[in-house]
Amino acid sequence: MARIVGIDYGSKLAGTTVQAIFDTDTKQILLQQSAKKQDADAFVLSVLREHPADIVGIDAPLSLPGVYIGLKGHHDFHYRAADRQAKAMSPMFLGGLTARAMKLASEIDATTIEVYPKLSAERHQLQELGYKGDKEAITPCLKAFVQRTELPVEGLSMENWHQFDALLALEITWRQHNNLADHYGDAKEGKLYF
Repeated sequence: MARIVGIDYGSKLAGTTVQAIFDTDTKQILLQQSAKKQDADAFVLSVLREHPADIVGIDAPLSLPGVYIGLKGHHDFHYRAADRQAKAMSPMFLGGLTARAMKLASEIDATTIEVYPKLSAERHQLQELGYKGDKEAITPCLKAFVQRTELPVEGLSMENWHQFDALLALEITWRQHNNLADHYGDAKEGKLYF
């Protein structure tokens, strides 16, 4: 049995942090969303105490550009190689979110990886169905995702895109657990899985 968790990580008090928890034994997926004005980091740790995980994927930078840790040949103060390859935002631009995510990852008692749901959405061709657009697009995106993933997601309902991104984060983490995930970057500076 393994418990795999994908996290759409948001602002500390916005109520937008969502955890998608998959139990490989029961084949059930549980979605847990933080409440507005609730400390998202404390929420994540509380849920993980209740549902201990083997591997956790967080949709947030979990490392800094190599120049900050003295990696030879690294001169970019803004982006890691993974960010450039994925066309992702700079961990430095995200500042406080990056610092919170790195601290949170250090407090999680499980293997923790950085995931990028946007690339999973591209893999599943969800942009053409309105991914991250109007709320009404959640239903067709979920329907398409059900047909394109091996995760048992049929019957799940989503209230918002944060929940959907947590599901995408979960799928990436599940793929990595099964040695199927792709990644950008490297182990020294930081890998970004998709």
